Amino acid sequence: MHKIYSRPRIRLPKIMIQSKNRMRSEKGKKMTTMLVILIIAFSTVKLILDTVLPIFDTLCENRAKSIATMVSNEQATNVMREHSYDELFAIEKDNQGNITMIKSNVIPINEIISDVANKIQEEVDNRGRENIEIALRKFYRF
Repeated sequence: MHKIYSRPRIRLPKIMIQSKNRMRSEKGKKMTTMLVILIIAFSTVKLILDTVLPIFDTLCENRAKSIATMVSNEQATNVMREHSYDELFAIEKDNQGNITMIKSNVIPINEIISDVANKIQEEVDNRGRENIEIALRKFYRF
């Protein structure tokens, strides 16, 4: 006859509480059982959170970068619509029409830079909090 192998079972030792009254003994067993169940439950939750939180942090960080990139591009485009190339740079030519120098106008450029930064901050503030939906399959990628 062949022997069937199985994995060893975990056997918890019986905790005996000696008492004169049988009711106390049963309450003690119930309390001990509840304590063991709570310890296992909290340990399981802690293990799951330790596993999931780094994945969640990475996904949230990627989503935040995506939102920041979209807002930056939108606001830079909106601000640059109000300005022309001639306003930002002065082109000097010689008598024959050849370009000799291109000078940048620092004041309008600095205004654009600060305006873009302000518009980006306003848009981010207006958006407030966004919900991030995460499909369960994303947890299997890492």
